Amino acid sequence: MNPCGVRIRERGGGPPPTGRLGGRTRSVASSVSGSSKKSNSMSLSRSVMRIQPKPGSLYPVTRPGKDLSAVRPTHPEPVENAAAASLQAELVLGRYRPLRPLGTGGTGSVWLARDEQNGLDVALKIVAREGKAGARAEREAEAAARLRHPSCQRAYGFGRDSQHVYIAYEYTPGRTFREALRSDELDDAMAIEAAVQMLEGLAHAHARGIVHRDVKPSNVLLADSDRVSVRLLDFGLARLPQAETLTAAGDVPGTLAYISPERLGGEAATPAADVWAVGVLLWEALAGRHPFWQSSLLETARAIEGGAPPLASVRSDLPRRVLTAVDRALDLDPARRPSAAALAQALQVGSRRRRRHRRRDRTLIPLAAVARLAPALLASAFAGWTAFAIPFYPAGWPIGLAVLTGAAAFARPRIGLMLALAVPVLPLGNLALGAALLYSTVAAALLVLSWREPESGLLAALGPLLAPLSALGLLPLLTLGTRSAARRAAQAGAAVLAAGVVAGIRHAPLPFDGAAAPHDLGLAGSRSVTATASVLWHALLSHPTLFVETLALAGAAALLPFVRRRGLWAIAGLGAGMLAATLLPEPGVAAIPLVVSVWATCAVVALR
Repeated sequence: MNPCGVRIRERGGGPPPTGRLGGRTRSVASSVSGSSKKSNSMSLSRSVMRIQPKPGSLYPVTRPGKDLSAVRPTHPEPVENAAAASLQAELVLGRYRPLRPLGTGGTGSVWLARDEQNGLDVALKIVAREGKAGARAEREAEAAARLRHPSCQRAYGFGRDSQHVYIAYEYTPGRTFREALRSDELDDAMAIEAAVQMLEGLAHAHARGIVHRDVKPSNVLLADSDRVSVRLLDFGLARLPQAETLTAAGDVPGTLAYISPERLGGEAATPAADVWAVGVLLWEALAGRHPFWQSSLLETARAIEGGAPPLASVRSDLPRRVLTAVDRALDLDPARRPSAAALAQALQVGSRRRRRHRRRDRTLIPLAAVARLAPALLASAFAGWTAFAIPFYPAGWPIGLAVLTGAAAFARPRIGLMLALAVPVLPLGNLALGAALLYSTVAAALLVLSWREPESGLLAALGPLLAPLSALGLLPLLTLGTRSAARRAAQAGAAVLAAGVVAGIRHAPLPFDGAAAPHDLGLAGSRSVTATASVLWHALLSHPTLFVETLALAGAAALLPFVRRRGLWAIAGLGAGMLAATLLPEPGVAAIPLVVSVWATCAVVALR
């Protein structure tokens, strides 16, 4: 039974559905759903493909060098405002009152509408009926009517008149997966969980003979929620069982960047093509870039035909089973790709969740809390100590700043990082303007460097904590979770230098060789950034042991994930190299703590 009481008609035609679809509504709907189509063409070695906007889609064809799949929804032009106002006064299908436009495209528009029969908000899609647009919209409605899964957008009703097709969908506030990627909202766990939910929705569709054929980030909605909740959108290109194709010979529907190689070769879409698209999407989310996109469509198509590079080549720090699952999804042979259900299970990393309610496993919540708590504690310690050690703030403020920064870092890691980095600026400015400006420059660079991974932004603060324990040799291991080799090296090197700076402030021995730190560098009152930087640079060079150890540990941090993938011999080789680089150049270095740290690092990496 249709959940909204709206009669869903067969694709063969028939009279318009009952309801208030007068000429006024039809003319207004026409003004918000154009009928022009644009096209691009290109030649491939194995097929000729016409790439054009998909009728009924809200997203036009992208050009080389621009975003791969998403264009933010646009609002009607000012000339359409009067028509829009008229549409808002009418009822569509006798029950849906349009409230405001959510997006427009070449052949249709989507409006937020209210169901006057039950008061619920819906997303009302209006598509021009002429040409392929209307037929594909009807196909979309037919596919959506067969699907009852939490990860598939639910269709409440469908109707048409002589000019337009109308589909009423559930309205789910949120943003597209593409928008989430742009704003760096997704960490690895969230991206994998989103992919699992996509695959579960696709498995539900595949079991009913429906292939989506256009899975891409802009067709995946992330609901506004405190947990990951996905909706698959736009089944307008879906292939239904026993359905007559709407694609002419040589056409390949879908978005090029996520099309599988066999479809570029002219083969029919199968569930394996949807699995490929999710694999590309997940590769992109985890690596931070698209595996195939090039400067032109032809080069992109050739890159797809050549296959994706192993995910481990850019994210060797990920769990091996995740790397294997993504690589299998991107196998050039569709017969060797896992099914959507099998890939979802492989990505879940052994955790079993209830599919209907999609709740996190209770045993994973403490681990997730610990993972968020550690960076928050580090940010709190950094803010509190700097506010206390550099005179400026009134009594009691260091504790308050520490609590505030820690809470912010736990709730919003990026905001917590910015707040922690800002705390020392005023105290340093009170001491020397040049020192404050130099620190602000370094802090801004650190913020930019850590923007995608704010939880790791203050790993440099580990240096002063590890130095009293003679455990600075563990820095390469502690920075292992950072994705970029450059960021790992910068964090480890900055941690060693931070340990030296704190030793100078506390008038304590310097790390590694126990040399006395300079008590007064003459920076008080300095207003020059270059003069301040020059003094600090010469102070570092005057202690070559600290300088050499900084370079050695930074290099080890950069290389550690790469050698881990190469096996035990490579790990042992790196350990030997670390010992040689840290002990041989400076005979006065305390050897035992470094040897223990290197052995512990190698053992942990080998066990992982």
